[in-house]
Amino acid sequence: MGNKEMLIQVRDLWMERVSNNLARGEGVREVLSDELNRFYDLLLQAVESGDPGWLKPILIEWAQSRTQSELDEEIALPPIISGIIVQTQIVARETFSPEDAYQLVENLFPIFTYCYEQIAYHETLVRIAYVSTDLERVKSELGRMDRSKSDFISVAAHELKTPLTLIEGYASMLREQFPKDDTSSSPVMLLKGIDNGIRRLSEIVNDMIDVSLIDNDLLSLNFQPTWVNRLLKVLQKELDGSLRERNQTLEIRDFEGSDEMTFADSERIHQALRNVLTNSMKYTPDNGTIVVDGRKLAGFIEVTITDTGIGIDPDDQAQIFEKFGSLGDVALHSSGKLKFKGGGPGLGLPITKGILDAHGGTIWVESEGYDEEKLPGSRFHILIPIRHEPPDEKLAKIYQPLSSEANQAILTDDD
Repeated sequence: MGNKEMLIQVRDLWMERVSNNLARGEGVREVLSDELNRFYDLLLQAVESGDPGWLKPILIEWAQSRTQSELDEEIALPPIISGIIVQTQIVARETFSPEDAYQLVENLFPIFTYCYEQIAYHETLVRIAYVSTDLERVKSELGRMDRSKSDFISVAAHELKTPLTLIEGYASMLREQFPKDDTSSSPVMLLKGIDNGIRRLSEIVNDMIDVSLIDNDLLSLNFQPTWVNRLLKVLQKELDGSLRERNQTLEIRDFEGSDEMTFADSERIHQALRNVLTNSMKYTPDNGTIVVDGRKLAGFIEVTITDTGIGIDPDDQAQIFEKFGSLGDVALHSSGKLKFKGGGPGLGLPITKGILDAHGGTIWVESEGYDEEKLPGSRFHILIPIRHEPPDEKLAKIYQPLSSEANQAILTDDD
């Protein structure tokens, strides 16, 4: 007796056993019976032709009919194929002689193996499709939330700008009511406190506006001749008072590339370097040291800012470049901007990253970890692209002599 004839003989028993084994409940078995009949018809075609591909359409259909709940509950199709194989073996042993049963199962084995492969492959594709859909949904939701955050920052910054200007104007008019040499009377001291608050709030509002510009790709750069060492000298003078107050040491070293002219937005690069320096000052205890060094790379000037501060946990080293990415308990932060662990909205480093990204550079940080006792410190790496010509053609003509000198210097160095 051939394989096809043997399968036809055991069809009714096979249908009963497989239906009962795979389904619980009369209604479910009825639906399943229709599918199993289709499967059996195609199995007979595959046995007769020797081509297991006859079963491919129904296997794909089964895989693609999986619902999200079935996938979430990890209800897989391979165990169903496994159940079909087991019941086929049982039915064959009960109906035929051991030799015939073994021969039938052996001949069906390649077909069932093909079923396993097809089910596993197409079920994986379905799972990938469901996961991809979920990821797209999550991505869309995160994008919406990020846009809402950016919109809030933009609106809040501009709404705060108007009352801040009014406060500043009225405070200025009040100061005019007192002699210029009056620096210690109670009203004048109160006005100085108002001035400090206005200046601090103005910095926060300006930072919020910068973040909004960066988020919306509206940050415009004014390229002009820039020298890193000159910016660092200016910063050292700016921060000298705060450094003396904290008894901190800022060491700025000469390094290759620091005196090289490059076209960049000097004000924005100054802002970026200042943000990193003040961040290092905030998270370095009093009497600590901050060292600025660097080197010249192919197409970049690398500036490194190393501190002897509390360090940054490796898991948080990417977070600090995200908006409002302040670490630790904000309630425990000092209220002074440059005091140890001083407070802030967490916008300085994200703005720095946005400025450097806009220039074609980048920033990252290295630290062994966070420890307020051992003070492992942190090292920030800043890459500033070397440009010997501004990107704007009109500016290129204006600065042509400087560009020629820079290119000549390169040739001289190569010689």
